Amino acid sequence: MTPRDYERYSRQILFPGMGEAGQQKLLDARVVVAGCGALGSFQAGALARAGVGFLKLIDRDYVELSNLQRQWLFDQCDVEQGLPKAVAAARHMALINSDIRVEPLVDDLTSRNIEDLFSDCGLILDGTDNFETRYLINDYAVRRGIPWIYGAAVASYGLCMAVIPGKTACLRCLYPESPAGAQPTCETAGVLGPITALIASLQVGEALRILCAGESSRKITTVDVWTGEIRQIAQPGPDPRCPTCSLREFPYLNDANRAPVSLCGRNAVQIHERNRPLDLRELAERLAPLGPVRSNEFALRFEIAPYLLTVFPDGRAIIKGTTDIGVARSLYARYIGA
Repeated sequence: MTPRDYERYSRQILFPGMGEAGQQKLLDARVVVAGCGALGSFQAGALARAGVGFLKLIDRDYVELSNLQRQWLFDQCDVEQGLPKAVAAARHMALINSDIRVEPLVDDLTSRNIEDLFSDCGLILDGTDNFETRYLINDYAVRRGIPWIYGAAVASYGLCMAVIPGKTACLRCLYPESPAGAQPTCETAGVLGPITALIASLQVGEALRILCAGESSRKITTVDVWTGEIRQIAQPGPDPRCPTCSLREFPYLNDANRAPVSLCGRNAVQIHERNRPLDLRELAERLAPLGPVRSNEFALRFEIAPYLLTVFPDGRAIIKGTTDIGVARSLYARYIGA
């Protein structure tokens, strides 16, 4: 460590569980934050302050005004500029700690790219908002023997659990199948900022312990900040009947289909069917006579009432204003191309 490191992290080094050796492990660590929303943006900022040497941020979305109530790393300028969350997060983190490396990736995490996106990192933090992506992360982490930290928050309630492959229960040990039926989301049930910050803090606490000591608390923690109720139970070991841990079945890694998805609770559909990149400048010129267009190097936003299309350079698009995949596909074909 440099003299600057000793000064920056002095209060952290004083903590007996950390010390100089633990701080050096943080500086050498490579961590991926999957999702830069309410949980992930807080995780990213906290890990940057703690001195994690390399942070990879992955998020498919852009900053909206409704995010600012709970997504602590963003501000109004990010909304006005229409910045992708990963890019905006990286810019703010550079002001927090310029001595670490941050790699922002504006991408949709899928079975096709997870190996490339996660391959050089030794710990995964979950900042996602749906079970399908979490099962994908779980499959990858268990198969590769890499720890990951699950977190979820909605309304005033949240949950945190670290998964250490081979030592603790994984996500499918506890939830063999994705919950059936419509589930509450931040868009349908609301969410309080304190619960997202609290769950993300618990996730970061687990991350620091894993990185410095090689182990988690082995507890499942649930919190409700409205009722004040906090519960912890001991996390069991791997279930001998678990299809992931025991049978070594990884169906989410083997799903090569990348179909359009209705974004849960957001009145939006994501389309990602192109096999070639887009020239956003050319697209902006083509769409300008048809309706309002805002674009930068990261994304283009085109409004054709009652729809809002956000298009990314890799051809991916988020069509807001519908949950009908057929309608979204039609709009994509009409304004972006087949």
